[in-house]
Amino acid sequence: MRVIVTAGHVDHGKSTLVRRLTGMEPDRWAEERRRGLTIDLGFAWTRIGEEDVAFVDVPGHERFVPNMLAGAGPAPAVLFVVAADEGWMPQSAEHLAALDAFGVRRGLLVVTKADRADPAAAAALARREIAATSLGEVPSVAVSGTTGAGLDRLRAAIGDLTARLPSPDPDADVRLWIDRAFTVSGAGTVVTGTLAAGTIAAGDELLLGSARVKVRALQALGEPRDRVGAVARVAVNLRGTARGDVGRGDVLLTPGRWRTTAEFDVRLRGAGAADLHRELVLHLGTAAVPVRVRPLGTDTARLTTATPLPLRTGDRGLVRDPGEHRIAAGFDVLDVDPPALSRRGAARARGRELTEPDLARVYLRRKGFVPAADFAAMGLRPVGERLGEWCADEERLTELRAQAASVVRAWDSTAAGVPVEALRQRLGLPAAELVVPVVRGTGFEVAGGLVRRPGAGLAPAVEKALGVVAKRLAEHPFRAPEADELRALGLGRRELAAAVRLGRLTVVADGVVLGADVEKRAVEELCRLPQPFTVSEARKALDSTRRVMIPLLERLDAAGLTEPLGDGTRRTTG
Repeated sequence: MRVIVTAGHVDHGKSTLVRRLTGMEPDRWAEERRRGLTIDLGFAWTRIGEEDVAFVDVPGHERFVPNMLAGAGPAPAVLFVVAADEGWMPQSAEHLAALDAFGVRRGLLVVTKADRADPAAAAALARREIAATSLGEVPSVAVSGTTGAGLDRLRAAIGDLTARLPSPDPDADVRLWIDRAFTVSGAGTVVTGTLAAGTIAAGDELLLGSARVKVRALQALGEPRDRVGAVARVAVNLRGTARGDVGRGDVLLTPGRWRTTAEFDVRLRGAGAADLHRELVLHLGTAAVPVRVRPLGTDTARLTTATPLPLRTGDRGLVRDPGEHRIAAGFDVLDVDPPALSRRGAARARGRELTEPDLARVYLRRKGFVPAADFAAMGLRPVGERLGEWCADEERLTELRAQAASVVRAWDSTAAGVPVEALRQRLGLPAAELVVPVVRGTGFEVAGGLVRRPGAGLAPAVEKALGVVAKRLAEHPFRAPEADELRALGLGRRELAAAVRLGRLTVVADGVVLGADVEKRAVEELCRLPQPFTVSEARKALDSTRRVMIPLLERLDAAGLTEPLGDGTRRTTG
């Protein structure tokens, strides 16, 4: 399927043209048909050559430009309509400015009402105006909506237009901008939109705002479908979604694949940043939201919207001045995760940064480490050194490797090494999984939760103190040394933690340490008791104290080695 939007001044025959081409009525509302004036978006379709072609018919009156923009925003191609007897008109210019701002690159000029006036003059002027925009040079066809003259040539020209349209990516992430929402009796809420990329299937889970929604059923061109691939006009029946929870400007997304933001940096087209000081409305897809513009450079700006939008680098939209009824500027999205502009001169520095050609590298340089999936969600190609699921800035990585080596060398010599989490925090790494690749090549290793020299053990003083503890625990395995005794031996929290990581001790509770095999030995002794047994019976059997026995039994319960029976007794489970 191919999707084409109409555009042009009011009463130049857009809806009549669609009616003639498809045999369908695009004006959906009784008020539109009574007044003979398109107010909202209309939809119709037909078969042209080997392609199904769906038309999104837009209103031409200046009062309904926001509705026109909702139709043009997701459009891959346009039929630009100019009447031969009136020629180029104000809404012709505004519609063309909108298409240019949205970056529409493929289209066809249709000069209507050719039975009322010679179409040559209107066609020549319109083609000159269109050629100066993103559409460039376009072919033109003259037709008469009244007599039907020229419709065969128009159908052929539409066939040529659709044949030149690029093939969509059926595996792309879904972003369906919703242009209509309604309720169907017995089915519930249905939304429609132009699917520009990707595929939607019945049963899929998609994201609507912050809520996950399920696709109950699909239609395309009025027929039920199990799945619909881009490009297509699609109707999506959403399971469990109230009609009041969705409307035009909302969007259905592939979960976890889009960055939604209310603040992003752009390059402006058609106006300088300093010129955008009035109250403006941003249009992107079918969304229309108030926007604040902060200049960064002559043609770059920070846009802040009233509502977060799912964006990627390279997206194109526009800002409109509704008070003056004009397109104020188009924009290209450059960064959907921009830095704060809190320090003096930060805006100007950011403007200079945005002139660099490789924005992915600029982003990575600022962040240091970026999940590869984040690049995709932002519309950027992954760059930098790949570390598993992460990408690293090479310069930052070199600096951190030197810093990591310095931290490990300077760490307290009484410990076997630096705990992984401690090193992560010292280096400011965003995830513990990055510690291993950062340490790689420094001469140190990660083992037992520590970063240390290969084969390194505990300091001699710590080994000597642990020998004393081990001798006492050999005689009385379930009598934990008191805190004062441990301190006297020089075993503080760090030394004990190192011993635990190396499998030399077990921490049963805060300040309560026993041997490494304490659980196995305890269960062996408890199995010899008559079942069930009390805490007191267990304490006597293990020659221990309540300070040790209560947390030890709770540890065995948590491990499933013993089972509390609810009456103060337990039994072993083995």
